[in-house]
Amino acid sequence: MCKATRHSASSGVQRSRKWLSVPRLSIKHRFNQLRSPFLRFRSWQLLRPLVKAGLHPTTQVSRAVYTRAPTRLLSRLWGLVNDVNLPRWLRRPLLSLYVWAFSVNMQEAEVEDLNRYRNLGELFRRPLKPSARTISSQYLVSPCDGQVLHCGRTHGSQIEQVKGLTYSLENFLGPQDWRDLEDVGLPFMKQLGVHLSNRLYHHVVYLAPGDYHRFHSPTDWSIQHRRHFPGSLLSVSPHVARWFPGLFCQNERVVLSGQWQFGLFSLTAVGATNVGSIHIYGDSELRTNHSCHVKGKYHDCSYLAQHGPTGLVLEKGDPLGEFNFGSTIVLIFEAPRAFKFHIRDGGRIFMGEALGSPTPLT
Repeated sequence: MCKATRHSASSGVQRSRKWLSVPRLSIKHRFNQLRSPFLRFRSWQLLRPLVKAGLHPTTQVSRAVYTRAPTRLLSRLWGLVNDVNLPRWLRRPLLSLYVWAFSVNMQEAEVEDLNRYRNLGELFRRPLKPSARTISSQYLVSPCDGQVLHCGRTHGSQIEQVKGLTYSLENFLGPQDWRDLEDVGLPFMKQLGVHLSNRLYHHVVYLAPGDYHRFHSPTDWSIQHRRHFPGSLLSVSPHVARWFPGLFCQNERVVLSGQWQFGLFSLTAVGATNVGSIHIYGDSELRTNHSCHVKGKYHDCSYLAQHGPTGLVLEKGDPLGEFNFGSTIVLIFEAPRAFKFHIRDGGRIFMGEALGSPTPLT
């Protein structure tokens, strides 16, 4: 059912302590308010030595240095730290620092009492109260909380990572040799089987460290295939996404492909620095960021073989998986030409909020 293939493409309590009720500002803004320049936080801290050495962050050399950082090893080590159980007396002081720094809304959490989280990993993966999110009645909803990096139509086989930077859809999804194709030599867009009356759309949302880290089914669909790409674990923050072309093709990711009422539908969970694990519920064979994995190969698993001829059938809002720390979700789907997004790039979105609908042509 599952196989490894070489990737040939070149390309429940109220808050009990008033001292936890602090202004909900991001960690970046908090540290920027400090006067000492040595304490100011910037997303480019890892690149600052390159700048001092005379290498501008946009050069190929600085990108090459950054990509060679041992992010996979560091992420595995961070994963071990996350799972270290804290003594009860240390849980509230330590975890409340994280809650403060990343503006975590614990009032939405199913368990508000920080003493009940044994380690930092459990806080990252916290479930929400059922009433915390409302699932829209629209066809397509957000699978997670986060910031919208980009959404819109694809242009041929190129899709936008952020405005002005594109990457190859073929490199991102890999060859579609798992599909039942009569001619495997078809152009990639033909392999996807998008109907002539439809268009291909995409939606990219970034999950920050303080966000809710579980993701859900964005629509009613059936998952037919899972493909795991081992890869780098570079930061996927908006700053780095604007600087690093093809970032999502470099990073480790899990591609879920299937069908919804309008045709092709895929959801990809993209790993990032300190995201040492991506879990898909019910998929016990998936193991991400493992030392035995080799970059340049991908691992296929047929959900048709596991779950029957319809694959894994999910309804809108069903729990699907979870991350550690922050990461990115990419939706690529086929929809009628009249499909309209209800959101804008850079905006904040929550799980279950409507993304768009196939409005009639006027």
